[in-house]
Amino acid sequence: MAELQRTDKRTSRDSANAEISPGRTLPHSLEAEEYLLSCCLLDGSDTIARCMETKLTPAAFYAPANRIIYEKLCDLYQKSPPVELAVLAEELKTSRQLETVGGYPYLTRISSLIPTTAQAQYFIDRVRELHLLRELIKVATGAVESCFNYEGDLEQFIDKVEQDIFGVTQDRISDAAKQMKEPMHEAMNVITKMMMKKGELTGVTSGFKDLDQLTFGFQRQEMIVLAARPSMGKTSLALNFAEAASMPKRGEGAATLIFSLEMSAAQLALRMLCSRAKINMKLLREGLLSRNGDEQQRLLTAADEFSKSKIYIDDSSHLSIMELRAKARRVHARTKLGFIIVDYLQLLSPTDPKVPREQQVAEASRGLKSLAKELDVPVLVLSQLNRSSEKENRTPKLADLRESGSIEQDADVVLMLARPKDADEKFQVAADSAELIVAKQRNGPVGELKLTFLRDITRFENFTQ
Repeated sequence: MAELQRTDKRTSRDSANAEISPGRTLPHSLEAEEYLLSCCLLDGSDTIARCMETKLTPAAFYAPANRIIYEKLCDLYQKSPPVELAVLAEELKTSRQLETVGGYPYLTRISSLIPTTAQAQYFIDRVRELHLLRELIKVATGAVESCFNYEGDLEQFIDKVEQDIFGVTQDRISDAAKQMKEPMHEAMNVITKMMMKKGELTGVTSGFKDLDQLTFGFQRQEMIVLAARPSMGKTSLALNFAEAASMPKRGEGAATLIFSLEMSAAQLALRMLCSRAKINMKLLREGLLSRNGDEQQRLLTAADEFSKSKIYIDDSSHLSIMELRAKARRVHARTKLGFIIVDYLQLLSPTDPKVPREQQVAEASRGLKSLAKELDVPVLVLSQLNRSSEKENRTPKLADLRESGSIEQDADVVLMLARPKDADEKFQVAADSAELIVAKQRNGPVGELKLTFLRDITRFENFTQ
C-alpha cells in the first residue's frame, strides 16, 4: 500500500513537469535525486558544498518535493553546517513545507537510502546532466516555435538562439535581477583580494607598469577602448597587450582571442614574432640577417614560446557583431578565455547597412560591451579618432572618438595613443616615444603616461629616458 502511494505521488509529480509534448516525459531520474539528497543528509556538509561548487541549483531537481528539500539544505548549510535530519525537518515544518514534501516518512526514507557518500559526485553529475538536457529541450522547443513565428532580422534571431543555448551549456541559468546580498558578497570578495594582494594586479596585466598602476590590470566584464589616429601604433600596442596577457613574467597566462579585421593571421604572427625576438623587420625583409647568428636563435625561441601560448587569431573579414559574438562563444566553450581583442571597431560590418553609420557603430559598441559581461572577460576594442585633434594640434579627448558618441558611454576604460607634443610634425606616424592617455576609467583615476616605441621592431616598452 505504501509503495502504491509513493507511485501515485511520483506520477503526479511527473505530470506536473511534463510540459513539452504530450505523451513524452522530460529526462529525469527520481532515484538519482533521492540518492543525492541522501548523501547530503548523510555527511551534513561536504556533499552540499560540492553541489554548490558545481553550481547545482534547486531548479536542477525534477521533483518539486526534492527541489524544496535541496533548497532548504543549501539555506541551512549557509547558516550553520553541518545539516542534520532533525533540523531539516523542523525548518520545513516552520516554513509549512513539511507535508508538501511528503512529511517525516519521506525524509526518513531518503536519509537511509545509501550507507556511504562514495558515489556522491556521480549523483551530482547525473542530476546536473539531466537538468541540462531538460533546459536544452526547452530552449530548442522555444527556438522551433520562434522559427514558425519568425518576423524579420535573421542575424539577431540566430544570435538570440545561440545566446540561449550558450547560457544553458555554461550554467548561466539565473534570474536577471539579483537580490543585493549576492552582488554585495561578490564585491566583498574583490575587496578582500585587493587587501590581501596589497596593490597587486586584480585583472589581466597590460605588461606596462605605469598603466597597471592606474588600472590594476584589465578587469573582467570591462570594455577597454584603445583609440588613435591611423599609423600611430594601435595594433602594435594591442599585440604587446596580448603577449603580456598570455605570456606574463609571473603566474599563469590568460587565453587570448584576437579578432583581426584589418591584417591576416600570418601578418600578425610575423609582427608578434619579430617584436618578441627584437628583430628588425626591415633587415629581415631585405635578407640581411645571418642564418646561424643570434637573431636566428631568438626567432626560434620566440616561435616556440608563441606555439605553446594560448593565443587564438581570427582574421575573418566582413564580420558583423553578431558573427563575432558567436565565434567568441564557440572558442570560449572549448577554452575558457581570459582576454579578447578586436582590431578594430569601425571595420565591423553592419547588421543593417541601411541605418545611419553612427547607429551601426553604436550597435557594435553595445554588442562588445555585452560580450564582455556575458563571457566575464575584459574586451579590448581598437578604435579610430577623428581629425579634430590633428587639425587643432592638441591632445585628443573623448569627443574625438570617431563616428559615435556611444563608444565613450559603453567603454569602462578609454586609452588614447598620441605622439608627444614636441614630436616632428612632418609625418603622421608613431614617434620614438608616445603618450598614452587614460581619458576615462569608471573605477579608477585618469591620467597620462609615457611609453617608449621601438620603431624597427614595432614594439612598445616601459618608458625610459
